[in-house]
Amino acid sequence: MSTNLPTLEFILKNYKNFNSRATRDALISYWQHLEKGGKMFWAMAGAMSSAQLGITLTPAIRNGLIHGMSVTGANLEESLFRLVAHDSYKDFPDYRYFTKEDDTKILENRMRRVTDTSIPEDEAFRAVEGLIVPVWKKATTEKTRKFWHEYFYDLIKNIDKQKHEGKAEECWLLAAAENNIPIVVPGYEDSTFGNIFTSYVKEGEASANIAKSGIEYMANFYDQYQKLAEGKGVGFFQIGGGIAGDFPICVVPSLKYDMKVEAKPWAYFCQISDSTTSYGSYSGATPNEKITWDKLTKETPMFVIESDATIVVPLILTALLECKANPAEANELIKAYS
Repeated sequence: MSTNLPTLEFILKNYKNFNSRATRDALISYWQHLEKGGKMFWAMAGAMSSAQLGITLTPAIRNGLIHGMSVTGANLEESLFRLVAHDSYKDFPDYRYFTKEDDTKILENRMRRVTDTSIPEDEAFRAVEGLIVPVWKKATTEKTRKFWHEYFYDLIKNIDKQKHEGKAEECWLLAAAENNIPIVVPGYEDSTFGNIFTSYVKEGEASANIAKSGIEYMANFYDQYQKLAEGKGVGFFQIGGGIAGDFPICVVPSLKYDMKVEAKPWAYFCQISDSTTSYGSYSGATPNEKITWDKLTKETPMFVIESDATIVVPLILTALLECKANPAEANELIKAYS
């Protein structure tokens, strides 16, 4: 066994068929795209920040494996929550057997359950509210405007390190902010802090205009995409479905048909989803359908991994980090198992 590439070798040796094969092939294609000088854009739905995906996502960002992101407002804020309130989270491994009364007790204890873990109301929501509301009010007074993620970028970089309960090296939002990678947060209104912001707007304490809109996100993303796609192009790595994936992948046909400019197609596509293929479901749509929308082409490497992203993503990213640290050895190992 390779001492430098144990995860890569494990995947190459054992992942032969079904979803394991799709995982292996997606990993190899991802690495080969980066080796050629290409970039990778990630779309992240679900509750991946609450699931602590930042443990492997953070070093991936810092080591140049991820060059841009589209995330839900929930994933954005929950990465911050994990940093400032980690010790107050509580896990519920037996959640499958809970009664309504059990979940009512969780509510009464001011916790918000997300599958088998829970976010603490006071230590997360209300603590961060106390930090960000003055920023919103100041922006309202000064009539300044920012994208939603920019408020969180500024906040997470300036939080006193003494307030960190989680590990900074496991906070993907901090890594993204410090590396200033481009982010879009479509539909951020549908998040805890989207709701909190709305309440301050309703009460007249903040202006809705201080947060740039989703339309402005897309207009800005036109330029970001074209920059990311320079050279060998940019791939699309998607966790889950919904707006986090659908919003950014539409940039290619919008540039071509709406803006009437040349636009490279996405250079790679992989989706990890537990949604079964179904009628009319974006999450369950096969990649081929995207060809008809001019988002992908028949030459685009395409992969669908029907599995749990909290299992698959750490494996893929760990293997990619090994490849990044030992590129020549990784290429030899991939060749040996091909």
